[in-house]
Amino acid sequence: MSTHYDALIIGSGQAGPFLAARLVAAGMQVALVEREHLGGTCVNDGCMPTKTLVASARVAHLARRASDYGVTLGGAVSVDMKAVKARMDAVVDDAIKGLTQWLGGMQGLRVLRGHARFVAPHAVEVSGETLEAPKIFINVGGRPVLPDWPGVDQVPVLTNTSMMALDELPGHLVVVGGSYIGLEFAQVYRRFGAQVTVLEYADRLIAREDAEVSQEVRAILEREGVRFVLGVRDARVSKGADGKDVRIALNAGGMAHKIQGSHLLAAVGRRPNSDGLDLGRAGIATDARGFITVDDQLRTNVPGVWALGDVNGQGAFTHTSYNDHEIVAANLLDGEERRISKRIPAYALFTDPPLGRIGMTEAQVRASGRPALVGVMPMSRVGRAKERGETQGFMKVLVDAQTERILGAALLCIEGDEIVHSLLDVMAADAPYHVIRRCVHIHPTVSELIPTLLGNLAPLAGAH
Repeated sequence: MSTHYDALIIGSGQAGPFLAARLVAAGMQVALVEREHLGGTCVNDGCMPTKTLVASARVAHLARRASDYGVTLGGAVSVDMKAVKARMDAVVDDAIKGLTQWLGGMQGLRVLRGHARFVAPHAVEVSGETLEAPKIFINVGGRPVLPDWPGVDQVPVLTNTSMMALDELPGHLVVVGGSYIGLEFAQVYRRFGAQVTVLEYADRLIAREDAEVSQEVRAILEREGVRFVLGVRDARVSKGADGKDVRIALNAGGMAHKIQGSHLLAAVGRRPNSDGLDLGRAGIATDARGFITVDDQLRTNVPGVWALGDVNGQGAFTHTSYNDHEIVAANLLDGEERRISKRIPAYALFTDPPLGRIGMTEAQVRASGRPALVGVMPMSRVGRAKERGETQGFMKVLVDAQTERILGAALLCIEGDEIVHSLLDVMAADAPYHVIRRCVHIHPTVSELIPTLLGNLAPLAGAH
């Protein structure tokens, strides 16, 4: 049996539901297929639950620092992990309930539960039913991968997904991966009271960032008691003597190390969920890593088929997935010519303090060979940070010396994930940096120092 639709969306991550809303509003009959959880990674085991954990961990951290602010507590600070998880679950459940009701009320939309597999370029099979549509949008996201260490398949390994089910405090959490996901979990569980060790293959953390960002993030977390082992090689995993703990033997810096932990968390990367779609039967191309190949407007090599979100390898963030849907909808329905190459790279590391990152790094600016200016300000010079007792980190901005356009920024500081947007908006407007340099900001805020930062630009040493 075949059922015909005007459009078919596979996956209900960030791009899928919003694209469905645009399509049905345009009068189309649309089917949305979801095999597991409405809302995808962000709602179920990504942004929403993890940032809820970050919030709980921050409260615990501040409570322990209460005396720094002249506040006296009645006793030692403790964390009820079951209550923390219950709060997280309530936030997630509320989001899923709202999404379910919204989708259920869309006229012209049918939501199907099941695993979609292509049987032809414009047809998929779901639970024995064939769905056909001239327009198909693939939005199936990605999943975590495990390190290829001997013995890792013989012990329990947590991922960002299974971590959401944890309602106990690990005695010693060993995190494999010193990048964005791993560092967020490391700080969260250290603040909850666990011993935490982070193992990283590279010689520094978050290696895609500039060296001083990596160094400062490490220093911040080490001050809180997180331990790091960098340059990890030849790691082997085994069960502890009690059959529960995890043992890891490795080499790092020319020395042998043995680490025993109660829980092992893998945060070494993600792979696209393209391998379960039978893409070959539709002739849809992927790259060597399994990401569906798309052009600048998110079209695959098969006419009438698009790929959005993490599965296309063009962003892997909730906000880029949402922007994918905006690009597709604008091109299809609004007569526009929007392209992914026009968006400015922007993301955050949600440690505390957070890192707000936009545009180019200093290394990328140097590699471009362009003449550039740079401004750096330690947070110890920011009044608002001193008033709040949170002076860790710094702000850095890079500017093209000839065009006066902002090239990029790294704000590792209190509220850096928010204030970075003032610079991002100037970049998006293609305005010179002195537009914000001459703007009068509110005092006392962190953002008020952005004009001062831009007023102290100096030539980037070594840039041409």
